[in-house]
Amino acid sequence: MTLTFNSDKYKELLSQYQPRIIRTEADNEKALIIVEELMHRRDRTPEEDELYELLIALIEKFEQESYAPGDTATPHSILLFLMEQRELQPADLVEVIGSEKSVYEVVNGKRDIGKELAV
Repeated sequence: MTLTFNSDKYKELLSQYQPRIIRTEADNEKALIIVEELMHRRDRTPEEDELYELLIALIEKFEQESYAPGDTATPHSILLFLMEQRELQPADLVEVIGSEKSVYEVVNGKRDIGKELAV
């Protein structure tokens, strides 16, 4: 049995979920919730499959742009990103870096992160 795509049903889904370009982490979380709901739905309709694929594409685009370190990523920006993701405070780095002053300099971009520190 071949299921046909119903444009009116798809319009209803688009109206209900209102997918759009993902620009923030909150937008991403909302899209992930919808994707998870659709992923676990048995017997998805062709229209739901289309919405699912659309949301996956939007999520992937956001995550590639937001999480993948690109050419513009610096050791300093990566450190700040990792600190945020792991909910670390500068004080948590004293044991690794050596002193509060050194941590302050590194976190505030006043001291470069060399290979020995990065490892």
